[in-house]
Formats: sequence, C-alpha cells, structure tokens
Amino acid sequence: MTNNTDLSKVFSFLREIIAWRMQNPEGNFDSEAPKCELENLGNSLLPSFAKEQQLSQKECVILFLAMAPHILPDFLITTVSDVFPNGTDFPIFGGTKGKHHRGILPTGETVQFLLAGNNLNERIACNFYFEEDHLFYTKELLYLDSVPEGEPLMSGKLLLFQEAVHLLTTGKVPPPKLSTDFPAERLDTSLTWDDLVLNPKTEKFIKELEIWLLHNKEFMEEWGMKNRVKAGYRALFYGPPGTGKTLTASLLGKYTQKPVYRIDLSTVVSKYIGETEKHLSNLFNRAANKDWILFFDEADAIFGKRTNVRDAHDKYANQEVSYLLQRVETHPGLVILASNVKDNIDEAFTRRFQSFCPFELPGERERKLLWQINLPKKLLIAQEIDWNLIAKKYYLSGSNIVNIIQYCSLQVLYHKQSELTLEILMRGIKREYHKEDRLF
Repeated sequence: MTNNTDLSKVFSFLREIIAWRMQNPEGNFDSEAPKCELENLGNSLLPSFAKEQQLSQKECVILFLAMAPHILPDFLITTVSDVFPNGTDFPIFGGTKGKHHRGILPTGETVQFLLAGNNLNERIACNFYFEEDHLFYTKELLYLDSVPEGEPLMSGKLLLFQEAVHLLTTGKVPPPKLSTDFPAERLDTSLTWDDLVLNPKTEKFIKELEIWLLHNKEFMEEWGMKNRVKAGYRALFYGPPGTGKTLTASLLGKYTQKPVYRIDLSTVVSKYIGETEKHLSNLFNRAANKDWILFFDEADAIFGKRTNVRDAHDKYANQEVSYLLQRVETHPGLVILASNVKDNIDEAFTRRFQSFCPFELPGERERKLLWQINLPKKLLIAQEIDWNLIAKKYYLSGSNIVNIIQYCSLQVLYHKQSELTLEILMRGIKREYHKEDRLF
C-alpha cells in the first residue's frame, strides 16, 4: 500500500521543476533547478524505486513525468495553467493528446524542455535517455512512442511499459495474459518429477537443462565467461505427441522457480505479411530481461524446412524463419522447441541447438510404471487384470494411458461398479486405439 501523502510530495516537486523551467527557459538545470532530495519525498513506491535504482536527478524527473498522467490526469494542464493562467500556447513545452486520455500526455519534447530549456546542445543530449542501452529501456520502465514518418522523433509520447505502471503503483507485476500482442500462456503444473516417466537417455538430457538453469548465471557472471560464451540455451524436444514434452518444460520451470511460457506457433503464424514477426517481437522483447523459459510448441509450423522461393508468400515465409533464427539465437534465456519429428526442423537452425532431447514412446517398463502412477488410489482393480501383460501388449503413450484411466474410472463410477474390470479396461484401450486410427 502506497502512502498518498508521500506521493503528493513527488508531484509537488515535479510542479516546482515545471514552474521553474517555464519561468527560466535559459536556466541551467544542474545548477539552478530545484533539487530532487529523494529522502524528502517520502516512502511511496516512486521515490523508493528511484533511490533503489540510483537514478540521477534528471532521470527522476523523467520517471515522475511519465507516471503523472497515470495518477493525476489533469496534472500538466493545471500546472501549466498555474504559470500561464491566460492559456498562452507554449509549443516548446511539447505534450500531446491521447485517444482516450483528456489531459496532456508528456512527450520527448517535454523532457527536452524541462531538462534543457533553450540550450540546443543539452536538448540533443536528452536523446541519451531513450537509447536501447539506457536502464529506462533495459529495465522496461519507459520509452518514446514511435511517430509518423517525417515527424520529429522527440514528439513521441513518453510512455511507461504496462508492467512498470503496475510495479510503481501497486508494487506487484501481474503475469502477462495470452493475447495477440503476447502470444504465450503460462504453464503451471501440480505434478512432480515422480509423475514424469522418461527413459534414462532422455532423463540425462533433461538433467543437463536443469543444471544450466540453476548455475548459468554464476558461470557467466562470477566465473567471468560472459564475453566468451554465447548467452542463452537452445534445446529441441522431439518425439510423438503425448510423450511428456510439455510436462517436462513445466517441471523444469517449477523446480528452478522460473516461469514457463508456451507459444503455440501454429496459432501465431499470420497470413498477413509482417504480422508474425510483429507478434513474436513483442514476446521476445518482454522476455529479454526476465528469467523466463520459452517453450515453442508445434515448432514445425515456422521452424520447418524452408521452401524454394516461388512467390512473394514463400519469400516472406523464409524471412519469418530467418527472423526467428536470429531472435532465438540471441535470446539470453532457455528456449525449448518441441517437434513431433526431429527431421522436420530446418537444418540451419538445428546447428544452433546445444542439446537434442528425444521423447520416445514409452517402453514396456515405462508403460507399466505409467499405469501404476496414474491409477486413482480409490479405484479397486479386478484380479483378472495383469498389468505386466497390459504393459507388454499395448503400445501406448503417457497421454494415451491417462485418457484410458479417465474413461475407465468414469465408467466405474457411472455404473456403480465395485472395481475396474478387464472388460472396461479393454473398451478404454480399444477406444484410444481407434482415436488414432490404429488396429486393435
């Protein structure tokens, strides 16, 4: 909970800065402007954050200015009116109107005016605060909106990232929701590693990923390998559906305490030229500075083999692959691609993988274990059922077995039977075989 009294001190200080500059357009900000003493601005989230990030006085002004419309919609209108009650037009102040917001929204020109006044060199120097390597951008705090071609770059609106708005007003950042602009959904699971049945070969590869997630930061930063080893890790999970690829990604995140976001590439690919890149660019930009695991499901949809260029559609499809190759290769976190068949993925991309994790259909030992793990404890089993024989005879994936158990359990409940009989079990297995057009 923020202290509203403290927050009012922040905007009182910003009013002083604006009033001082409007009365002193030639004044030197560093030596003449009112001083930003953060300890005197209270303990609300804004000054506390500024203190934590060790922001300079000019950076504090920019951050407070960007936040103002989110808390006080009429802040800039009333502040300017206090200095010029007759409503004199003041183009050098910058500012613009929004589509819904009825007050004045600050722009880069507003920043230039407050920090530099009429000093041309200082106005140009303000560009520094909006470069991609400045903490405002690297920490996803604020940025300048793009402008129509031909318009001055600094006339772009001064905007806070949505997550920064939440952080600076509530102290919390809600997880992003699946949308066109953010084509990913968070994966969570209540299961444990004990619920996942893999063969020893695959388990070995998964352990390597877990080790990377746990120790990469120490290796790169404390061991001084940042300039020697490429950031990020790229892994391919390949194998038939229902063999545990998605669950494995979820468990990796759960046990390393890192959010996992699933991107279904078959739903992201757009028929409109450039839209696919735009959607995925938003995702990568948001994930760049966060410790997320990105799990690309149905990766064949876009990372498949590139086609020979026969028309404009082929040209842009290949451009999409090239764009994603570059973004995945430069992403600093763990990227997992899931495919049903390893050979479906473009060879130009597979060269960039650090590991290939095969997810094979479970063998007899794994199938028996899957039956034992997933059967409800309350479900009584008829003595006529021989799980060794069932596991040996019927080739089923983990998801097949779970589907069969669900079907059989509901049949037992519906018919008020005392136990699972072999007849019901066979119906369930046959039903699953027929779903996949397999001979029973």
